[in-house]
Amino acid sequence: MNILLISPEVFPFAKTGGLADVVGALPEAIAKKGHKSSAILPYYQLVKKNGFKPVMFKKNISLRIYNREEFFNLLILKQNGVDVYFIEKNEYYDREFLYGTPQSDYQDNAFRFAFYAKAIIASIQYIGKQDVLHCNDWQSGLVPLYIRTHHKSDPLFSKTKILFTIHNMAYQGLFPGEVLPYIDVPWDLYTADGIEFWGKANFMKAGMIFSDAISTVSKGYSREILSPEFGCGLDGLLRAKEKMLYGIINGVDYSVWSPANDKFIAEKFDEKDTSGKAACKKDLADVFGIKYNAKRPMVAMITRLAEQKGIDLVVNIMKDILKESDFVILGFGDEKYNNIFQDLAKKHKGKVGVSIKFDNALSHKIEAGADMFLMPSRYEPCGLNQMYSLKYGTVPVVRAVGGLDDTIQNFNPSTKKGNGFKFKDATNEAFLGAIKDAVAIFKNKKLWDALVKNCLACDYSWESSAEQYLKLYKNL
Repeated sequence: MNILLISPEVFPFAKTGGLADVVGALPEAIAKKGHKSSAILPYYQLVKKNGFKPVMFKKNISLRIYNREEFFNLLILKQNGVDVYFIEKNEYYDREFLYGTPQSDYQDNAFRFAFYAKAIIASIQYIGKQDVLHCNDWQSGLVPLYIRTHHKSDPLFSKTKILFTIHNMAYQGLFPGEVLPYIDVPWDLYTADGIEFWGKANFMKAGMIFSDAISTVSKGYSREILSPEFGCGLDGLLRAKEKMLYGIINGVDYSVWSPANDKFIAEKFDEKDTSGKAACKKDLADVFGIKYNAKRPMVAMITRLAEQKGIDLVVNIMKDILKESDFVILGFGDEKYNNIFQDLAKKHKGKVGVSIKFDNALSHKIEAGADMFLMPSRYEPCGLNQMYSLKYGTVPVVRAVGGLDDTIQNFNPSTKKGNGFKFKDATNEAFLGAIKDAVAIFKNKKLWDALVKNCLACDYSWESSAEQYLKLYKNL
């Protein structure tokens, strides 16, 4: 099969979150199974900053948008058996950030990603006919719409099937209805049965309606989004399409995320010999200026600083966390929380380490050096960091939602089974209770070693997930 993965971000070229990791790893896993697998994303400024230099594949490809002709270049870079394509249009993508500044989204995002969708469709005549277009998140939502409306008679797409994957229901790509003429979406689609959503045009809804199947990134989340609590207003549409809704857990790229071969960490280790983890903890303490104490737990987070991630709960119980543990956090997000954590680092110097940015090398050091990893998310479609943590023997403490609930089993001190700690209610008390349970086990070296061993034995490689995607592609 020929499969083209369409995503607004792909690791290692451009990343803001877990979506990039998924679409960075899945095409490689598919290619290893003998299929032709490609990916396509905009040629952002970040791609250049990260040192990648794709070469010209096709120059001055023409498309029509808003009754005018525009041109773009299609670039290519071959990476581990995968052709990665880039849409070059500096006017729209050569910007410091992918989707907006820390203060607000770019005002022209509707047009930027409408152009992206049209450019992908225009590129396929040069890339080659595809059996499956695998679209990811709202930024690619207009691809299925354009193909099933403007290109419904085009033989290039007559046998092409479209899968639309939802990585996070909360980010739907909502824009004023007035944008429709500018992005060539007919007004007759602006209805409750179409892409209209509470007086806005909804790009994710477009992807869901015009695709052949919908998937999301864990079985747990695929069930949760059928409910009003997690469906973010689209639960009715999802229930209507339940027969074509699938849940496939994300995998982990262990060539990138494994302490046995991680180039960023102080000392390598694996499940046979975990002694290197102590050196990694000391290194992490040094990086953040924390006084190293082998007998005091190092608790960590790598996250977007937003209430969806339960970051308010962390702030609320920070005094209690620091009674028995040190704390480090890497991430950025809402300005309010950026400032709160920077203030906490100043107030609790030597106990709290804070880095407000994205830093790939530091994220590896945190996974390797921490004792526990917190993910108190209000919802979590899949979560990758809990799976990275398992591989590094860093015990996850998570809220029992979505992919977190699927992948983490409560540790039972009597049976010594389980790989972490879970709590159900998004409250300070429930969250702190789970942390206290983890700290109590940490103080019992024999039990803690058994728990860490369980974590290291977990396998969430892409092998199984890629097989499930291939089965779905073939069924389509």
